[in-house]
Amino acid sequence: MSGMPSADPSARPGAETPSGSAYEPVSPQEPEPVRPTKEDEVARAGSELLGGPSGRRALYTADWWSPVRVIALIALGMFALGMVQKMPCYNGAWFSGASSQYTHACYSDIPHLYEGRGFADGLVPYFDRLPGEMEYLEYPVLTGAFMEMASWVTPGSGSIQHQEKIYWMVNAGILMVCAAVVAVCVARTHRRRPWDALLVALAPALALTATINWDLLAVALTAAAMMMWARARPLAFGILLGLATAAKLYPVLLLGPLLILCWRAGWWRAFGTGLVGAAGTWLAVNLPVILLAGDGWSKFYTFSQERDVDFGSFWLILNQRTESPLSTDTVNILAVALMILACLAIGALGLSAPRRPRFAQLAFLVVAAFILTNKVYSPQYVLWLIPLAALARPRWRDFLIWQACEVAYFLGIWLYLAYTTSGDAHKGLPTEGYQVAIAVHLLGTLYLCAVVVRDILMPERDVVRRGGDDDPSGGVLDGAEDAFVLGLAAQPARPVAHSAEGPLVKWGAATTDMSR
Repeated sequence: MSGMPSADPSARPGAETPSGSAYEPVSPQEPEPVRPTKEDEVARAGSELLGGPSGRRALYTADWWSPVRVIALIALGMFALGMVQKMPCYNGAWFSGASSQYTHACYSDIPHLYEGRGFADGLVPYFDRLPGEMEYLEYPVLTGAFMEMASWVTPGSGSIQHQEKIYWMVNAGILMVCAAVVAVCVARTHRRRPWDALLVALAPALALTATINWDLLAVALTAAAMMMWARARPLAFGILLGLATAAKLYPVLLLGPLLILCWRAGWWRAFGTGLVGAAGTWLAVNLPVILLAGDGWSKFYTFSQERDVDFGSFWLILNQRTESPLSTDTVNILAVALMILACLAIGALGLSAPRRPRFAQLAFLVVAAFILTNKVYSPQYVLWLIPLAALARPRWRDFLIWQACEVAYFLGIWLYLAYTTSGDAHKGLPTEGYQVAIAVHLLGTLYLCAVVVRDILMPERDVVRRGGDDDPSGGVLDGAEDAFVLGLAAQPARPVAHSAEGPLVKWGAATTDMSR
């Protein structure tokens, strides 16, 4: 069975030995890319707009138009379309009353926070106290630095509205680079499947939400970290993940799935290297601010705890439909408890599945669990999941179903805010309609989680493994034997996937060697 991945780590380019020593790749040749038009019916149908499915004589690396470059250009084009969608606000809706920016569905935090968080007045984030109820900037340190540096480029002359528009444009330009980085990193994470990154580049929710806030910075760093792990560089992975966590809290969640997978494979050294890199980098970014401006630094964390139940969460539906809404403290406790239970379930799944799950699969599930249980869901949070979804379930049908649900929620929240800010006119979506939009978002995310869990429990349904791969995003875990398993995974090894057009995929039997 020539398509079977070898249990010998030396057959996997760029990996380490279990003891942590490096070695040279066996072959520098890049594997032939998987053609999505061959395995995905939606991609095949969509390709008719561009001349039909690619044939067996198609060349992928013979000229400048490599898959990665094509994907990067498409991502930039979609981002530009998202900027065009914000033009009604840029041309005045941001400044002509609250309702107008909602009816045009073009709201963004960026221009409003230019003055609202003191950047227009030259205040230094975390060090200078802000006027009003928000005493300090409520964003993590690296995002605060991003916001501050963009304000340096923004001219201080002209009206405040002109400055806010320029500030948004400066941030949008940098975030456009972040969007391209995300698409390129996803394309390079699964070496044989670069075209899966088209899911990211063409995601409508990315175009619509990319310039609402600064989340794309953390998403780009997280995507780069996953690419480094896929290339068996755990220290680089840790450094990038530490930077991502310094920009947004959610990337730290990826360490949980990695712990489970490295535990199962016995690759403790690789996990430890990544963990130390992440913790050290996060401390290097945060410690100066902690020591010199502790009150300002802690605002992000205290604000997250004190924040009331807000938009997009099932907690909001619950509070709106009950006579005695839950208190913020109660919701905090219940949300944490639900997240812990979800993580325990994901951990049990990772240790007991018939084949060790792919890193991207567990990473998607744990971030989705956080989104589903959290007390707030801002529209741009979908950006956290888009690259993970493209790696975990690279299937156009499922991805587009989920994206349709997210676009429906994107429209729903702005129409609801238009309704609540339009006075007696009540133009927009009433409370009951917004609750339906929240439910659509929740059900769409749960649907994608369900198909990912099914792929884990039935590896023969996994698109990536049906193509002959084991875990392209797994780095040192790719093709590794199990060292610790539970339940179904303790059964004798057997082929996990078979396609009429592809090879069998197999893995090693469980071993009791825990020295790695």
